[in-house]
Amino acid sequence: MTTLASSIAPNPKTLRILGTHGVPAAYGGFETAAENVAHYLVSKGWRVVVYCQADGNGPSVDDVWRGIERVTIPVDRPGWRGTSKFDWLCIQHAAKYRDVCLTFGYNTGIYNYPLRLKGIKNVINMDGIEWARTRWGLVKQAILYVNERFAVWFGNHLIADHPEIEKYLWTRAPARKVTTITYGAHAVSSAPEESVRALGLEPGQYLNLIARPIPENSILELVKGFSRGRRGCKLVVLGNFDSQKDEYHRQVLEAASDEVLFPGAIYDPDTVAALRFHSIGYLHGHKVGGTNPSLVEAMAAGNPIIAHDNAYNRWVAQSGAIYFTDEQGADVCITRFLADAGLREELGRNSRARHSEEFTWEHVAGQYEKLLSRYLK
Repeated sequence: MTTLASSIAPNPKTLRILGTHGVPAAYGGFETAAENVAHYLVSKGWRVVVYCQADGNGPSVDDVWRGIERVTIPVDRPGWRGTSKFDWLCIQHAAKYRDVCLTFGYNTGIYNYPLRLKGIKNVINMDGIEWARTRWGLVKQAILYVNERFAVWFGNHLIADHPEIEKYLWTRAPARKVTTITYGAHAVSSAPEESVRALGLEPGQYLNLIARPIPENSILELVKGFSRGRRGCKLVVLGNFDSQKDEYHRQVLEAASDEVLFPGAIYDPDTVAALRFHSIGYLHGHKVGGTNPSLVEAMAAGNPIIAHDNAYNRWVAQSGAIYFTDEQGADVCITRFLADAGLREELGRNSRARHSEEFTWEHVAGQYEKLLSRYLK
């Protein structure tokens, strides 16, 4: 293994970030959080080391990206098997040092025992209640359930991304061991129109919906509700839908009127930001999962929101959204929303204000720094 450690002056404020695919972020919410927290801490004088996953074989490779040290570890297994192997190799590497660790996720919580045995401080972001998601099936649910317990035992401190998740973790650990820190998003105050027009859309003439196409995200209810009548605008649903392989996907596609568009999954962050910024508003059907990054990003773009009515979404969006519970409620909300420009303007203002209050990366990363500083030697 190559290393940069010998050539870098010791820094008492050193953090190692585990549990993500690495930086720059190109995968999901954990990677985005790791990148933004790392940049913030580097700007505050910390040394930050992020473990990054790559395909293949061979030794790890060390480099520096925008002030963040990276340890890139290749693995030769696909899917969850590769991720599991990567997590284990990362923990073995981190256990050679005495630095504070920040681990995102508990899917391989049992692997954290070497850090605990060596007295290395490890703060774990526990994500949502992953084991309870029915989409995993009983076997994976059981594996996640067990690993959640191990993460609770081995972690020195647990991060919840939402107050409701914090309450849940109190059933697993003492309250003093749990802190709520949400996800963040950068405010979007302008965006070019070209990427929107390239999809055949007119700025200000469509709603957007961005979610993994699974039942717990209420996509079917929202598409059915939207398609109950002519809307005079489009609904753009991002995500990979395969009617040949997935029955739920087939139901969504068949329920859609000709005003609903399915351009597929779009991962380019600038394009997604532009789609949000130029839309009439955002539909958010997530029923579970704490603070959802997609909802926070919609608020950062000033989107007025129609959201599923549950404790998770109500705490995040608050007065930046109106709320539905079923297909009929979605229809009522969409009809009211599209007919009332004043309502949309009010929701958009409230949405931006809520983002500015709670969900900027400076605020979120500052909370991480305050918590992690407690574990510096």
